[in-house]
Amino acid sequence: IVIDAATPVVTSSSGYHLKATVKNRTQEPLPAGTLTLSTNVFYGFVSRTDIQQWAQDEVRIPTPDQLGQADVSELAPDASATVSIDVPADFNRLTAMANWGPKPVRIEYRIAQDTQDTKQSIIAQTTTFLTRSSDGLKTADTPPMNLTVAMPLVEHSWRLNEQTVSSLMTGDDAAHTDASAILAPGNNAKIAQDTSQLLAQHEQLQVVADPAYLQALQLPTQSSGIMQPGYFDISGYADNNDAGAYTRAGVRPADWNAANALSRLRKALGDPGATRTAYAWQGSGRWTMQALTQAKRQGYATVIASSGFDDRDSATVHTGKYVVPTPAGDVTVLAAQKELSDLARGKATAGAAHSEHSAAGRLARFMAQSAFYQMEQPYTVRNLLICFDAGTDASSENELMNAIEQAPWLALSDLNALSSAQPYASGSTAAALTSSDSGISAKQTQARDDTLRTLQESRRDISRFGTSILADESQHKDASSPSNSSPSSGSPQALAQQNASSKQARAGGAWIIKILSCHDSLALHALSGSTSLRAGLASGAKKLASELLGGVRITPTERVTVVSETASMPVTVSNDHPYPVRVKISSLTDSMEIVTERFSTVEVPAHGSTQTTFAIRVSTSGSTTAHLTLLDRQGTQFSIPRATPIISTLQISDMSGFAFIAAAVAFGVLGLWRQFHRKKDPDE
Repeated sequence: IVIDAATPVVTSSSGYHLKATVKNRTQEPLPAGTLTLSTNVFYGFVSRTDIQQWAQDEVRIPTPDQLGQADVSELAPDASATVSIDVPADFNRLTAMANWGPKPVRIEYRIAQDTQDTKQSIIAQTTTFLTRSSDGLKTADTPPMNLTVAMPLVEHSWRLNEQTVSSLMTGDDAAHTDASAILAPGNNAKIAQDTSQLLAQHEQLQVVADPAYLQALQLPTQSSGIMQPGYFDISGYADNNDAGAYTRAGVRPADWNAANALSRLRKALGDPGATRTAYAWQGSGRWTMQALTQAKRQGYATVIASSGFDDRDSATVHTGKYVVPTPAGDVTVLAAQKELSDLARGKATAGAAHSEHSAAGRLARFMAQSAFYQMEQPYTVRNLLICFDAGTDASSENELMNAIEQAPWLALSDLNALSSAQPYASGSTAAALTSSDSGISAKQTQARDDTLRTLQESRRDISRFGTSILADESQHKDASSPSNSSPSSGSPQALAQQNASSKQARAGGAWIIKILSCHDSLALHALSGSTSLRAGLASGAKKLASELLGGVRITPTERVTVVSETASMPVTVSNDHPYPVRVKISSLTDSMEIVTERFSTVEVPAHGSTQTTFAIRVSTSGSTTAHLTLLDRQGTQFSIPRATPIISTLQISDMSGFAFIAAAVAFGVLGLWRQFHRKKDPDE
């Protein structure tokens, strides 16, 4: 039995409405039956354990008050049927509820046990909750409990912007390309639209936005605060023992600090005076003392712990604020309440809580749980933090916010109010509650380290292109210096050529710096708290480097036929890039008798090609293959190997060849003459 929809808050006028699906998971037809909905109008839960056991159907609470039933037709194997039960507001069992709060609800599917239908057998059941508000009841009103509901506004599926890559490689307006343009939001226009509508409908929903995502939006969404750029994984950063690995991958501390986040926000809004509170949002692991220290050093005085901060605390629910002393100063931790946040993020409180495996079932449990928390300490001032996940469905968020807004026992608050509230713990007490283990698994650690290695390699390839492949300014100066040029090198024309070459070299250096900036933007997002993005964006960074290196390539001759001792093999090197390159070509054959010149250095103009030749030396007839590769100026290969077949049909084509033949004939004749004229020994 799956709950598809249920009234989250029952008032004096709402009635109760249930929509459920019954599915036959057996291999046999299921006879027609009845879906029955019942409760206990006088029961009140006495503890959180009591509620949890009911959710898991581990405690027998009588539910004698039937609210309704619906007939279900015969079901074939794997077939399902959806039915509705509508209970009017004036139904006597609903009006009999004298107290507000959560009530137990049992949903049963029964089939006839015999043909006379005198007795029915329960073959499936599930347990859930009905929460009655105080509306219309003669009970004393108590102060509502404050809830702060926060959601991270981040892009779920960044991808490599192929158009920007193409512009960078060809040099089309590369100087004006913003590094963030290397990333494109995924194909999620509907997600963005749903999120926009959600925020428009619920002004009290606290949005903590990634400023990098705001930059990508055409119409930036209003936010309550900003987080670290690129949703950078601070927990993973602190958990890594080699901070230099991030720098080598292209991510510096200045790329994700609070000052950078504010700068990006102002750029996104087009307002140099815009300001928002910067919150460090939790990444892939829990907030440890080391992670909190890193956040504080980066300018984040307040962090949001979406999970795992006070899970060990068994006390009654309390304000989710802690002030933790760190070596860098005090950090305010806004910690999410575990059970309510898990339900809000689409996670059941336990695997055995079967009704919570649907959104409607989780919503029913959320309202019942929050009502119980308020009833536990009705006059204690508390402010609970509820955190959505980056990937929480907008429709589920909307339903939850609607239910909270209808619940008189709850009052929505904002992050500023929560930050200003009296902390639940501070000093050494709060420090003791801070986890010493990030909780990052070995698998997650391996994935992070693999991403770092990939990013380090791609950045190293781009840097190598700039230093050892791109024709630099010093080479142009050397080529046009007096010692290497004609006496007229001091002429106005020569000086003008030298100046033009120097400017082009400097422009080429700026171009490489721009490509590195784009790579580093990819790297920042690849190391975000969204682990699902890592592999894709790391591959994007690798592709960026490959596009750069692959823009310089060899076009070998299809085949070379040699008919003498020496020959030439032409090789063409093409350059698709907007700046000249200077590279080495390596040629190596598979034969000792047919060899080529080993290296040749060429300079290839921008968007052009250069042809060079390799000398071939042959000492016998036969065939071999010349393997051609491109090397940078340090001798490191960077291109795909190319092959050119060489076929030798060695012929006598000069006097030296005839001289060798004449000598061979003379020696042969002399040998025969000696053999016939030599004196034999007596015993021979």
